Amino acid sequence: MVAKTLFGFEDILAKELTQLGAMNVEKGVRNVSFVGDKGFMYKANLGIRTAIKILKPIHSFRVNREEDLYKNVKAIKWEDYLKPTGSLAVDATVHNSVFTHSQYTALKTKDAIVDRFRENGGVRPDVDLRFPDLKINVHIDRRVCTISLDTSGESLHRRGYKSATNIAPINEVLAAGLIIMSGWDGQTDFMDPMCGSGTMLAEAAMIACNIPPNLMRKEFAFERWEDWDVDLFEKIEDSLMKKVRDFHHKIIGYDKSPSAVAKAKENIKNAHLDEFIHIQHEDFFKTQKGGDEKLHMVFNPPYGERLENLNVEEFYANIGSTLKHGYPNTNAWLITSNLEALKFVGLRPSRKIKVFNAKLEARLVKYEMYEGSRKAKKQ
Repeated sequence: MVAKTLFGFEDILAKELTQLGAMNVEKGVRNVSFVGDKGFMYKANLGIRTAIKILKPIHSFRVNREEDLYKNVKAIKWEDYLKPTGSLAVDATVHNSVFTHSQYTALKTKDAIVDRFRENGGVRPDVDLRFPDLKINVHIDRRVCTISLDTSGESLHRRGYKSATNIAPINEVLAAGLIIMSGWDGQTDFMDPMCGSGTMLAEAAMIACNIPPNLMRKEFAFERWEDWDVDLFEKIEDSLMKKVRDFHHKIIGYDKSPSAVAKAKENIKNAHLDEFIHIQHEDFFKTQKGGDEKLHMVFNPPYGERLENLNVEEFYANIGSTLKHGYPNTNAWLITSNLEALKFVGLRPSRKIKVFNAKLEARLVKYEMYEGSRKAKKQ
């Protein structure tokens, strides 16, 4: 199988898969391949935080011209995977000089499958882009075409707990990956001081308690397959739930927008995580850390549309000043695609990691705030 992910997340995805029990784990670019049985396919979809999709390759062949695609796809025994009265959807990604258009490639693939059914029995499957019985992925890289079954269906970042979002909400897979990269292990208090619709808070709570991230999803694609085994799925679900652990610290969210606070509270309640998470209507720049305990902070400052009425220079300077004066004994991580703005924070980051937020190149940066000065701490 192949787990697709975001750029820069290959290492943490490979580690997640290994810890879950995958065999032959190999990193690629934006993907990690691995081996597992049907039960593990269910387990990966339920339990992996940093995968966007889990694909199951069924056939691979060389393509030098258009006919090669049609002929090879038509030769696959699609009747093993789909009833003639069923429905299908095809999506394609292409890096090839012959096939330059992904939609055209998807269309040719669909034609080959439909023609096979029509010639074999006269009845052909329908196309259903929203809720197909079988979702097929075509990947052409140079001269090699791989046909896979999409085991997940809708992208795995759609966890199922978000009913309310604000402008530019952070993707759940991105949020989980950033929190894992930051080293959060559930052993301290956690804060997102600009929590928006609460994604970071929910993902942090699930990581701390080892709750499988995709329990709330309405459906996975494999539930419509001919070999769907509901008993096996429930057994896998139960085994993952037995590994849930206690959490003895606080997860705190602030936002200065009352509507964001309301949305965040609603999403956290949907995720059944409200016993772990406390959300308050606060302007971070007017707050201070309570107590001397270590604090772990991860946040996504507003950008683009959300920054329209803000002075970027002043805003980022305020982040630095608030951390410096109000948050001693804190590891603060923030992600931004405004690389220039980081200069105004006025603090030296101890780490910078290149990531992507959607199509935007971004940096995940870490600021270590000590009790006294850094120098005194080292001495």
